[in-house]
Order: sequence, then C-alpha cells, then structure tokens
Amino acid sequence: MLLALDTATRMIGIALHDGSQVLAESIWLGVDHHTIELAPEVALILRRVGSTPASLTGVAVALGPGSYTGLRIGMALAKGLSLAHNLPLVGIPTFDILVQSQPHRPEPMLAVIRAGRKRIAGMWYKWRHNGWQSQAEAESLTWADVLELLRERTYICGEVDPEGREALSDEPKAVLAPPAQCIRRPSFLAELAWEQMRSGKVSDPAALTLIYLRPRRESAV
Repeated sequence: MLLALDTATRMIGIALHDGSQVLAESIWLGVDHHTIELAPEVALILRRVGSTPASLTGVAVALGPGSYTGLRIGMALAKGLSLAHNLPLVGIPTFDILVQSQPHRPEPMLAVIRAGRKRIAGMWYKWRHNGWQSQAEAESLTWADVLELLRERTYICGEVDPEGREALSDEPKAVLAPPAQCIRRPSFLAELAWEQMRSGKVSDPAALTLIYLRPRRESAV
C-alpha cells in the first residue's frame, strides 16, 4: 500500500493506493498549518482503512515547484517514513499531478499553482498524441504576466484564485477550467508513483531534492 503526500501549496492532499484501487483520499485547505496537520491526518487516513505505517510498501511525495515551507514539510515526512520503515520513495513534480487529471483540449494549456508572495508558478502545455506535453520549464508569474503572455485561446487550470479569475474574466483568450477540475488530486500522485515504483524507478531518500522555480522568461509559447 502506497502513501501519497502533496504539500506543495496550501491545498494539502494525501491518498492511499494498493496498486489496484484508491483506498482513501483527503484534500483540504491547510492555510499554512502543514506542520501541525499533516502527520495527524496521515495517522487518521491509515486508521480509516484499518492500517498502520507498518503496512505501507511505498511513499510518494510532490517535489515542487510550490511553497518552500510546504514542500519541505512534505518531503521531511516522506523521507522519515521511507527511512524508518525501509520503504521505496518516489518523487513526482507538482505539475505532473495536476496535468494528469486534465482532459484533452484543442487549445494549449497553462497549468498554475500558487507560489507565495502573490505569485504563481506556471507551466505551458500542448496536447500530443499521448497526452499533455510541457513546452517549457515552470516559471514564476503574476496574473498580469499571464495576460501579457496569452497569444491565443488557452485553457487555464490549477490554483486560479479569486484575483486570477477576476483578472482573466474579461480576457477572451482565457478559457478557465471549472473549480472542481482545478484541484490536484493526491490519488493521481499515487497512481503515477505506483507505476514508477513497479518499474523500479525509486529514489534514494538522501539524494531526492525539491524543484524550485526559475525566473520569468521573456517570450510567450
């Protein structure tokens, strides 16, 4: 049974997956309470399925980008469980989790997550025959930057806060995903990690590192 932890932003998610089904999933707005909430919620979700950390066979964690503090808290717990129970550890980039749940669209896609200090992290995608493919690395943006970079109708998903929805509401090139489609589901993190774990693509807990943002690029995709 694999435990998935996503603390990349204020929206925290945990899930349990046994390789054939999602046993439990919990998502909530942490509002910077990651330190005091994460471990108790992991214990609770394990109790709900009648299990303990000793029953785990692997751990997955969101690698970023995202909130510096949130990412470190999730990584610390994931590494601690991995080392204490000798469990395989898998890291998955935050955007991979969000994009995994997005449907096929004819437009290019901009996926966004909150990055703190009134900024967002954005990553541009286009649909290819086998799914969404990134067009560039994630970058630090403001909503004003997004408006400036839009060159064609673009599907925008992820953590589009009220400020972002207001900024984009009158922009005809912005196609906003509905709120339910914008949530990062930890069950998708678990599925991605399970496939990697099954193929032997696991990480050394001592060597696994977080992914941080690069500065804004100067031209649009």
